[in-house]
Amino acid sequence: MPTDVSHDLVSELLLGMRLVGVQYRRIELAPPFGLAFGEVPGRAQFHFVGRGPVVLRARDGDLHRLETGAAVLLPQGGAHALLSAPDAPCTDVAALESRSLCATVCALGAPAGEAAPGGDVLVFSGCMEFDLGGMQPLVGAMPEIMRVGMLLDRYPELRPMLEAMARESQARRAGFAGILARLADVVSALIVRGWVECGCGDATGWVQALRDPKLAGVLLAMHRDPGRNWSVAELAAVMGASRSAFAERFLAVTGMTPLRYLAELRMRLAAQWIGRDREPIEAVALRLGYGSLAAFSRAFKRVAGRPPGALRAQARAAEPA
Repeated sequence: MPTDVSHDLVSELLLGMRLVGVQYRRIELAPPFGLAFGEVPGRAQFHFVGRGPVVLRARDGDLHRLETGAAVLLPQGGAHALLSAPDAPCTDVAALESRSLCATVCALGAPAGEAAPGGDVLVFSGCMEFDLGGMQPLVGAMPEIMRVGMLLDRYPELRPMLEAMARESQARRAGFAGILARLADVVSALIVRGWVECGCGDATGWVQALRDPKLAGVLLAMHRDPGRNWSVAELAAVMGASRSAFAERFLAVTGMTPLRYLAELRMRLAAQWIGRDREPIEAVALRLGYGSLAAFSRAFKRVAGRPPGALRAQARAAEPA
């Protein structure tokens, strides 16, 4: 992102990023093996190879060799497999017996306390909540597989984190499972940030707005003040263009009208504040500029497909007893 306004927009968007592991597996298996990971919509999947190599077979059949120390993030949670060799038969990873290491980490493979044979493969895998808040449209633009190796030269701070993960995964010292989970969260977040800061790869469509300083300024204004009653004319003034020229450019780049984008942004933020942050629905409605709870509820249901109360009930049901 070469311009200051684009950099500001990226920083603003990344403030809302939430990438937190909800389930981790420490997998230690002797070849030959094949583990199939099913699709998990709305969640990302992460793999770190503590002792390799491993072959990752993507949903489209492409093969990716992962050496020791490699880390990959699948932001869209697509189906894939980890294999000891390209032709190894697969077993659903969910069908394997596991044992708990801590609240969010389980182990598959070598029994606890037993030394694994030197030829065993060791992988630390995670399934993560992937909430990008205001930048949620970027998820669909991300590649199916994001490899940390592409970022090591630009972000050298990743290397000691990967080395720490390798040590923790192999040594199995006290508390290693929880430490690995936190390191995996951070490494995954850095992969996402690196992709965004490097220009979002070859992604097109909505991402073009991040690269256009004038449109980036408009998006930044909406993200910083989503509760303002923006008109198309006011947004056009931010861009420094006529109302018609702005509306045409915005639609061409993002695929939606400015007011539709604002409505969806508001409802993504509302879902985050109500479901994740447990804010009162009335407070969220006021924060987003709605004069009444009824008006907010109608807008939320129109965009999200359900009333905000249903989201609140779901969030409460998910809370630990």
